[in-house]
Amino acid sequence: MAKKAQFATKIGLVAATVGSAIGLGNVWRFPAETQENGGAAFLLLYVVCVLLLGIPVMLGEMSLGRGGRSDAVGVFKRLTPGSKWWIIGGLAILAAYLITVFYMVVAGWTLEYLCESVTGALYTRPAPDVAPDRAQYLEAMNSLIYGWWQPVVATVVVVLLNMVILLRGVQKGIEKLSNVLMPVLFVVLVCLVVVSLTLPDARSGVMYFLSPDFSKITPAVFVNALGQTFFSLSLGMGILVTYASYYPKNTDLPRTSMIVAFTSLFVAVLVGLIIFPAVKSFGLEKEGLEGATLIFVTLPEVFGQISYSPLWSSLFFVLLLVAAITSTVSISEVAIAFLIDRFGMKRRNAVLTTLLPLLVLSPLCSLSLGPLKGFTLFGMTIFDFLDNFATNILLPIVSIGTCLYVGWFGPKRLLDWQLTNYETKWSPYTAPVLFVLRYVAPVLIVAILVSRFL
Repeated sequence: MAKKAQFATKIGLVAATVGSAIGLGNVWRFPAETQENGGAAFLLLYVVCVLLLGIPVMLGEMSLGRGGRSDAVGVFKRLTPGSKWWIIGGLAILAAYLITVFYMVVAGWTLEYLCESVTGALYTRPAPDVAPDRAQYLEAMNSLIYGWWQPVVATVVVVLLNMVILLRGVQKGIEKLSNVLMPVLFVVLVCLVVVSLTLPDARSGVMYFLSPDFSKITPAVFVNALGQTFFSLSLGMGILVTYASYYPKNTDLPRTSMIVAFTSLFVAVLVGLIIFPAVKSFGLEKEGLEGATLIFVTLPEVFGQISYSPLWSSLFFVLLLVAAITSTVSISEVAIAFLIDRFGMKRRNAVLTTLLPLLVLSPLCSLSLGPLKGFTLFGMTIFDFLDNFATNILLPIVSIGTCLYVGWFGPKRLLDWQLTNYETKWSPYTAPVLFVLRYVAPVLIVAILVSRFL
């Protein structure tokens, strides 16, 4: 067997893991959840969930990955030969691949909007003295996202871009990409925060974001905060298991998990400081901040009302594209690692086997929202079905299985070995993390799973 790939540097390791966690969930989902669930009250609840649940589950996945030194299936086969726990890893790979199919589509939309912003086409005036209105941005979204050829071409370009990156391997591809894109992401974030905070009446937007409304806190809101925690930290997808298998033995797992978690939280807050002051300044806070509407209608409408609209719009879609690419690369790596470790494939063949089908599957997924929307699965478009099945069913099941395995059924000292770096250092985290994995996380994840069907 070929030598297991490893990240070359601690900075690269952290950058890659952070890049895998910071994805569209931080931009696409967080503002809507915050708006609907009490503003800062939801934010505080989200922070608590990340600290008390997200980090322990993250440490469980990291311990499993580095302890097993293999792919999401292989770690179970190595640690408990002959058991059926590998099925959990198989479900994680399935979930990751299904998510990859529609994530490529969203990344393609982002690329389209970046091109439209750079050229200024997104802000073409209907008449010399008439600024584009919301109807025009809605029309643009319908054309760019739900059309025949543009979203398909953009999706194919994104798949090919992922292919180029992943063919270069762990160190020269994933690690180098992360080392470049993560600083770019934070520079763009800071620039956009500064712009947003200098808009008229930005203060009221900040207060709108950071003023808690505790009256909205209900058990359902708590479940939403838990769901956002798992979504934003990329738990249950096999990503952290796969990436941790590339960690050197001296990697400090507790420190790495905390850096990733706090960075993800920091990015979410910065995104809030971009979006809420911006939409409040122009009276758009009631237009809806959910998913595609926020990204492709409301924010372009905001940028259209500020000087140098194409510049700020371009910066925002650069930010979103960076988040999307780091996400698609990390999710794709789950299946690639499986093919390399389980079937002994060379990396080139594993990458092509994983990504070439996406040149067909992802465009079909894109077309299911437009020309092929009449074709449905269980009453949903292909895009919506993949999203719901993967994120609402598979991810909670995988997370429950991972917690139960690490907490109860895996090697008894797996967690302790990994958190102490094979007993080379003392760690105070083993007992509390083990408690959460055994008794707290499974119950709360079941609550998330059940809530999806109520």
